[in-house]
Amino acid sequence: MKTSDFTATILVDQNPDAAFNAITNISGWWSENIEGNTDKLNDEFTYHYKDIHYCKLKLIERVPDQKLVWLVLDNYFKFTEDKSEWIGTKLVFDILQKGNQTAIKFTHEGLVPQYECYEICRKAWTNYVQDSLSSLIATGKGSPTLKS
Repeated sequence: MKTSDFTATILVDQNPDAAFNAITNISGWWSENIEGNTDKLNDEFTYHYKDIHYCKLKLIERVPDQKLVWLVLDNYFKFTEDKSEWIGTKLVFDILQKGNQTAIKFTHEGLVPQYECYEICRKAWTNYVQDSLSSLIATGKGSPTLKS
């Protein structure tokens, strides 16, 4: 069955443990504007970018070296009419060993082309996952949004 949820997949030369640890280092690949705990199941944290984007997330699934899922509890985009976009969606990271490499499939469940923010969010997630997260895993240095 074909889904219209946004997905991005990367293949890295590091093992699943290194990939998992990098993903959990949210401020190392997504944004330095993260507040709250992000490590343990049911931890809640917030992300913000200036007055343009704010979201509150909760870690709802954590399987070391295999999977991470964050639920979006609240969200605000300055640039959308529909203020409910992202609320109730999930950010899912599936990690799978493939020979000597590790595949990471990121899915933003609920981020669909019908959303007003889709194009902007698609471009942002593609950059954060395929460039910043991939770099963090490979080199130890990502390119997150800097503290504002």
